[in-house]
Amino acid sequence: MSRRNTHALGFWPQQIVIGAVTCVLTLSAWAADPWPSRPITLVVPFAAGGGVDSVARSLAAQMAEGMQHTVVVENRVGAGGLVGAKYVANAAPDGHTLLMGTQTTLAVVPLLNKSAAFNPLAAFAGVSQVGSSPMLLVAHPSVNVKNLPDLLARAKERPGQLNFGSGGVGTTPHMAGALLEIMSNTRMTHIAYKGEQPALTDLMGNQIQWMFSNVPASMPLVKSGKLQALAISSAQRSHAAPEVPTLSESGVPGFDAATWFVVVAPRDTPRAVVERLNAEVGKALESPKLLQRLEAQGLTVQKSSPAQSDKYVASEYEKWGRVIKESNISTD
Repeated sequence: MSRRNTHALGFWPQQIVIGAVTCVLTLSAWAADPWPSRPITLVVPFAAGGGVDSVARSLAAQMAEGMQHTVVVENRVGAGGLVGAKYVANAAPDGHTLLMGTQTTLAVVPLLNKSAAFNPLAAFAGVSQVGSSPMLLVAHPSVNVKNLPDLLARAKERPGQLNFGSGGVGTTPHMAGALLEIMSNTRMTHIAYKGEQPALTDLMGNQIQWMFSNVPASMPLVKSGKLQALAISSAQRSHAAPEVPTLSESGVPGFDAATWFVVVAPRDTPRAVVERLNAEVGKALESPKLLQRLEAQGLTVQKSSPAQSDKYVASEYEKWGRVIKESNISTD
């Protein structure tokens, strides 16, 4: 049989057969996984204009630019973030609806609000961490302390008489204060306000003695001499306030509390889509433009794998669960 007649008899060169099979498999994979096929929505469970909203919008804009695809931010507010969280948990698990999760939403409020019957560890698949914002422990100058050890010594001398404020029960500043009481074996009195700004106003008026506060809100007051910065809440010193020691350096070893941000998707989102989302978030977080924008907001950027994200949220859920139980904190 001549070589030139093999086509006519139904035999094809190996290269052509492999190429045809590859083409079919590629088309089949595209048809089964056309992600993204519509705009991606990043849900923020808090009001527009706040810190979480600002971080989400910065990330969404950079992702849209990198992907050449629409990424929109949608605010779904209520119940300390549970309204938005539950909306995403119940959304179609196809990678088009995501949540900008925080410590409050994923590791505190579900434990405080027991009637919510919501387990974030079972509801979401981690996509990537975004970063965290430490807090300054600030005091009114009239307290007349030089550092954190002085403040804690005063608290031990006068159990329950030093007041600390926060923007509400279960907020990160409140939880950090409760953690400090446990780790320093002190007893102080928490005063909950309807927002951080009213708490700062009363702190400047010496109605309360100290509080944990977000760096962008409190640093200008420290620089003007209205408040005194005693420590930073993160495990390492912050680029936003490099001269301020950590609580670990100041006599409370192992202390670490911050407002953190993590992108999550509905639990049953296909693993391949989660991995592609992780790559897009990671690429956005490598952008110098986004890094500069987030660091200006006091954020320390930290991307991670989906598995690392899940592990981090689980560890924080366990950590703050212990604090809530030991401090007997509840909103019910």
